[in-house]
Amino acid sequence: MKTEIILKTEDLHKIYAEGTSMEVHALRGVNIEIKRGEMVAIMGPSGCGKTTLLNLLGGIDQPTRGQIFINDQDVNQLADTEITEFRLHNIGYIFQLFNLFEFLSALENTVLPLLLTDTTRLEAEEEAKMLLRQMGLGDKIHHLPNELSGGEQQRVAVSRALLMNPSIVLGDEPTGDLDQETSTDIMNLFVSINENYKQTFLVVTHSEHIAQFCHRIIRIIDGEIVETGKEGL
Repeated sequence: MKTEIILKTEDLHKIYAEGTSMEVHALRGVNIEIKRGEMVAIMGPSGCGKTTLLNLLGGIDQPTRGQIFINDQDVNQLADTEITEFRLHNIGYIFQLFNLFEFLSALENTVLPLLLTDTTRLEAEEEAKMLLRQMGLGDKIHHLPNELSGGEQQRVAVSRALLMNPSIVLGDEPTGDLDQETSTDIMNLFVSINENYKQTFLVVTHSEHIAQFCHRIIRIIDGEIVETGKEGL
């Protein structure tokens, strides 16, 4: 059976301040394919274009030229209102600094995406509670972020990213603010979710240790892919 390609880019370019003396080529003709159920790491030095690529894939920014396909949908052809809806249902995003609302509980932070749909609040909260229990936070659903450890806060962020059952989860240095032991715990969690639910992950990281949890590593230098392949677990 042919493996489904869930994400693909074709000749993707991003140029900042185009046509000026300050012109910066952040991405230079990037072509990638991510299969459903893969865990892929993107690595490279600071300023190489990793986060720019993730922002384009997540619909946070627009490419200068080139195409992005997610589930065969040409994302560049979507209007602003359509990309917001598409992102809600297809893309989960996990940030380095968790991006939790400090005045909301773990449950309230997790449930936010579902409140943007026609799901009732009661149904949304039941789904969020189930996810938080799976993350080992069943006894802390009403805790505020400042009452949780860094690893627990990231588990809340992971729960929020998974709540809509997205096609792909994008992680921007998701363990960058955590110590190595906690980072390993989070990556083991990703592996478990990937193996049990076939969830696709694309993770930007500076860490070789973190990248080795993934099936494949894509390396970027100066906005170009220089190496891609499996490098062992």
